[in-house]
Amino acid sequence: MHIGKAIRLERIFNRNTGRTIVIPMDHGVTVGPIDGLVNMRDAVGKVVDGGANAVIEHKGLVRCGHRAQGRDIGLIVHLSASTSLSPFPNAKTLVASVEDAVRLGADAVSIHCNLGDETEAAMLNDFGKMASDAANWGMPLLAMVYARGPKIPNEFDANVVAHCARVGTELGADVVKVPYTGDIDTFAHVCDSCCIPVVIAGGPKLDNTTDFLQMVHDSIKAGGAGLSVGRNVFQHKNPTRLVEALNMIVHEDKTVAAALTHLNG
Repeated sequence: MHIGKAIRLERIFNRNTGRTIVIPMDHGVTVGPIDGLVNMRDAVGKVVDGGANAVIEHKGLVRCGHRAQGRDIGLIVHLSASTSLSPFPNAKTLVASVEDAVRLGADAVSIHCNLGDETEAAMLNDFGKMASDAANWGMPLLAMVYARGPKIPNEFDANVVAHCARVGTELGADVVKVPYTGDIDTFAHVCDSCCIPVVIAGGPKLDNTTDFLQMVHDSIKAGGAGLSVGRNVFQHKNPTRLVEALNMIVHEDKTVAAALTHLNG
């Protein structure tokens, strides 16, 4: 591996555990300034205080979340986007470059690809180009790969998720983000099908924090490398405390019960 890429990966992954807690904060382009992401310095500060490894932001948002004090946190610049106002919200298009991320001091870049969408070919083309650019710059690439389209009856189906993870691997990503399949055995199949770290997405906002922590715990037990979860973290009533609890599960191999005790303590 390129030494620059290795160094940058160590800024978004815990060196000792090989796992990561990533908090995406790129939702503003998709759905606007939702609760938890109005004041970006405050939002970033809360997850930094909890011990998150990295945040994901669009290029223009980096200046809004940069705190210039306190603990550091890994920065992942997101390269693709769409809005919920579009008639084709699953069609992601490039809105930034690897060079933009380099200028912003990023530790990694990320791209979103929806397999099964009518515009899949264009997204795969963008994915391939950004993987090549990232490799040339020694920049780690996190690929968010989901199955969303008219031929996809269940995007959480284990074989479908494994296909998504494999696409991310084969097209050159360094980390792939996919939905959790719902149980340890099937998600273990997803992880075993890749030679790169697999992290889970959070999906819609969950009402039950216990279920969220259990999902994270089970994904780790299956061989996952952590999580890349936004709303279930930054919209929690106490994001800092929740990230601390996630650290107990992801980096300390603590039980869900122990994490809940800390969260509610």
